[in-house]
Amino acid sequence: MSTKDRILDSAEKIFARKGFDATSLRDITGEARVNLAAVNYHFQTKESLITAVLARRLDEVNARRLEMLEDCIKRAGSASPRLEAVLEAFYRPPLEVGLGENPELAMAITRLLGRVYAEPERWIEDIFEQHLQPVAERFISVLRRSLPGLPDQEFFWRLHFGIGAMAHTMIHLHLLDRLSGGWCNTKDYRLVLRQMVTFVAAGFRAAMVGEGVNLS
Repeated sequence: MSTKDRILDSAEKIFARKGFDATSLRDITGEARVNLAAVNYHFQTKESLITAVLARRLDEVNARRLEMLEDCIKRAGSASPRLEAVLEAFYRPPLEVGLGENPELAMAITRLLGRVYAEPERWIEDIFEQHLQPVAERFISVLRRSLPGLPDQEFFWRLHFGIGAMAHTMIHLHLLDRLSGGWCNTKDYRLVLRQMVTFVAAGFRAAMVGEGVNLS
């Protein structure tokens, strides 16, 4: 394995575990067993390293997302794609990424991708615009077709919460083991996927605010 790939793999695991801000270059050099000069040579800055780590996973995940989305559109024919099928196309690729690799790495990748949606730094927004915005726009257009009667304001609130559910699940799924006392099988990503799709689809279809919803 090249020095550059060793740095990327080590950075990926530590960013996933500690978050972007809390991770230092010293953490990464220690994990990768390289000196700081090697990191500076290949990536120049911490932000450039984070971008490189995320890009190699996001491009893979988004290509799979779009492939699944186009397949569900094709299967729907002249009808609108099923909401659950569109949500699965969005959620499945980041949940299953790393499948077939060692479990520790798979979990690290899943948490890392979750942090893209959960951490608000400006350069994360730049990564979103470059690697996620076009995919998000494509999914939004298809979701709107699957929810033709939902006003824009309601749609975007529910989209926001749906993305939040994904980010929280990807970063903090281990907490469910404690909360449920072991009742929930968090090791089966297919089960996690079914539960999340069912929950978010119900949220999209819920009564609109003001229609029988009493929060007082």
